[in-house]
Amino acid sequence: MKNALILTLSMFMLAPVFGQTNQPKYITEALKAYDSGKYFEAMPKLEAAYNKMTNKGKSISEKGSMAYKLADCYRRMEQFDKAAQWYGSSIELKYYDIEPKVYYYHGEMLRMNGDLKKAKESYTNYKNKRGKDTSIDIDLLIESCKESAVVHDEESKYVVKAEDKLNRKEFDMAPFLSDKKESQVFFGTQREEVVNPARDPITGEKYMDIWMAEFNDKGDFVSAKSIDNTNLINTKDNEGTAIMDKKGKTLYFTRCPAAPKQNLGCEIWSADKNGEEWENVHEINLEAALKEQISKSKDSTFSKSSEISIGHPCLTTDGQMLIFASNMPGGLGGKDLWYITYDKKAKSWDTTKVFNMGAGINTAGNELFPSLSPNDSLLFFASDGHPGVGGLDIFKSIIKTATKEPLKKWGAAQNMLKPINSASNDYALTIRKDLKSGYFTSERSNPKNRTYTPDIYSFTTPPITYDLTVIVYELGNKSKKLPDARVTVNEVSGKNWDGLTNKTGKTDKWADRKGDKASPRYINGGFNYEIKASKERYFPMSRATVITTKGEDGQGVLENSQSFVVEIPLIPIELRTPEIRYYLDKWTFVNDSTPKDKKDWCNSADSLKFLVNLLKDNPDIVIELYSHTDARDTEIHNQALSDNRAKAVYNYLVGIDPKNACRVKPFGKGESQPAKYVDDKGVEQTLTEDYINQFKADKAKFEALHQINRRTTVKIVMEPGTENPIIFDASAPCTPDPNYFKYTDPLPR
Repeated sequence: MKNALILTLSMFMLAPVFGQTNQPKYITEALKAYDSGKYFEAMPKLEAAYNKMTNKGKSISEKGSMAYKLADCYRRMEQFDKAAQWYGSSIELKYYDIEPKVYYYHGEMLRMNGDLKKAKESYTNYKNKRGKDTSIDIDLLIESCKESAVVHDEESKYVVKAEDKLNRKEFDMAPFLSDKKESQVFFGTQREEVVNPARDPITGEKYMDIWMAEFNDKGDFVSAKSIDNTNLINTKDNEGTAIMDKKGKTLYFTRCPAAPKQNLGCEIWSADKNGEEWENVHEINLEAALKEQISKSKDSTFSKSSEISIGHPCLTTDGQMLIFASNMPGGLGGKDLWYITYDKKAKSWDTTKVFNMGAGINTAGNELFPSLSPNDSLLFFASDGHPGVGGLDIFKSIIKTATKEPLKKWGAAQNMLKPINSASNDYALTIRKDLKSGYFTSERSNPKNRTYTPDIYSFTTPPITYDLTVIVYELGNKSKKLPDARVTVNEVSGKNWDGLTNKTGKTDKWADRKGDKASPRYINGGFNYEIKASKERYFPMSRATVITTKGEDGQGVLENSQSFVVEIPLIPIELRTPEIRYYLDKWTFVNDSTPKDKKDWCNSADSLKFLVNLLKDNPDIVIELYSHTDARDTEIHNQALSDNRAKAVYNYLVGIDPKNACRVKPFGKGESQPAKYVDDKGVEQTLTEDYINQFKADKAKFEALHQINRRTTVKIVMEPGTENPIIFDASAPCTPDPNYFKYTDPLPR
């Protein structure tokens, strides 16, 4: 039915050229079949004629023309790869000098096949060859190759599978969920049991009938049968793309007449269901509206309304709009989506006026197979004009008006991406009420179908799940993971649970709750979760870490599955922080990354930032700063120097946040507490003056070891005689020691 509609929509553009003389009979017969629109019959005749023709003189252009016509047959049959090959042959024979559009069609076929780079080259060649003909917006097509390249790289979350038990080797296509239980699917088929056993000379395929498939509660195919055995719905013509109204009382479907030697377009028909019988079968006759479109248009393609095709009906839930595809004049190009409205007073469709769905939906290409979600919130359709993966792609548009509005509008088209779309044609999607699953048609290759054969596929959205793992480590030493830390998780709704970390500092992965049917998962969509960790001899967390499964702006749920991994640092009572170091005999901070060995680098800015974050993230703690010097001066000098260094850090932290004035206490320790150092053999050494002096010959190391002694360390203040940290009272008055802001300068000797 897709091929029948598309071919019927396009064949009227041909100008018959029968009766040519002075040419071999095999050429005359080939051209006659082609010009009559019998593409399937024409293809072998055109190819045979092509093979008999020579590459000399005038025959070169004639042979190029034959290749062009053969490519045109494959294009109209939507066998895009073969069409691209024959357009390429025509180009090799320089047929572009006679018909520059060979480059355009070659580009189109390459784009349909996903070869965007070569498509762009052919489009550019057409642009350079077309002369004054600007009927095709070639710049837009060149730009679309770039946009399509982006689409090619993206994928959606859907899972698709071929419904092999339903599909036959013949065409099966255009599924529609036709009942309230969503267990019955109307579809078009060409299987052996159809009413008309003959083959359509245009497509070479059998004629199509409308059937119904049954699925069980698990979504498995059960059986399929014709919806009509009385020749009321299914006749000798092509019937397909069927839908039911919301009440399940009226059927709408496409019928493409098979009358010989007549250029008849496809039509939309309807029928009323009475029990198991069909009655009042009639055409939705748009003759008046189509005549109006012909009269308003400058397009001379159609001389009468019966030559125009309409098909692929789609009905809004309230029954006020009937959307369909048509090649009628007045559109944006190719086949567009149009609609008519229901006249409540007349209790019938207003067939005197048609309305175009607009530029957000329609393009210069083809838009076909419209369908709607059960509440009309989503419009689906197929297009080869919007940037896509290949051939016809399925797009969706989100409703812009209220769903209860009688005249609805939908927004810009969004590609459904892979794996819904493929390099082949994909179209005719029907979706369930949950908006997560349904069926569609695809001509992609699979082990059980013929090339270019439409089959029905199902799609599902994997369930969105979340899980949580917590890792606990020691602040300032991330490699030190903490076993037996207790982790507590509180769901804002009130549920909470806890667990201990293992020897690697990890909790179990909290995913499924075994045996809990009421709440089968720990982490659910639409909530915030507060996470805390605790352990003996570690400072308790003042603020919880929060994760959320809410959507954007805190609304709805997070739309993608996620495994949360939360890392929580705990502050040890004896805190080893990154050291702050100083230049010789100064209280300015060292930031030096010039040494060859990275372990000798010193970046005091990072250490200061560590302290800033420590205080910011833990507003309850009080810390003491201990500054130290090397031993290269008098004790009184070094004591004053260390006091200045501690005050330098203190003033830096107070400058960041004035509240730190009463949370930080600076102390100078002079040269009395040399630093610890692990030597090249892995032995810990105390950096006394005697130890350092043995490296005087190695000036760089000698200076580096003295540098290590010039440092500031941090300690969290505890309640006297306990292992409980002092809690800072932010509400208490703060009167810092004024001496903390004064430096001893010059230093005593």
